[in-house]
Amino acid sequence: MEKACLVFITTGGLEEAERIAEELIKDRLAACVNIIPGLTSIYMWKGEICKEKEILLILKTVESLLPRLKELVLKLHSYELPEIISLPISGGLEKYLQWIEEECQQRPQK
Repeated sequence: MEKACLVFITTGGLEEAERIAEELIKDRLAACVNIIPGLTSIYMWKGEICKEKEILLILKTVESLLPRLKELVLKLHSYELPEIISLPISGGLEKYLQWIEEECQQRPQK
């Protein structure tokens, strides 16, 4: 079985989050995307402390798709430097992990 992973992406708004999620699902680069509103991010950017309301996307995908996934997100994202972080899934329900792999192997819907 191919190695499954989680990917975290933050966006500045719900419309952008939904657009990115839908494209990733349509292109079969993720099996599922959770959209979590209400996130507050505090970070240093260009020498200043920033505090922003953001939306968090949590994607379930497979590691082999990460390069294509990052490429698509960079095309769609409004941020100069978007957060795209992946973490391996080290365990879980085998049938669910198999479902992730199967969904990511399907041909994209046209």
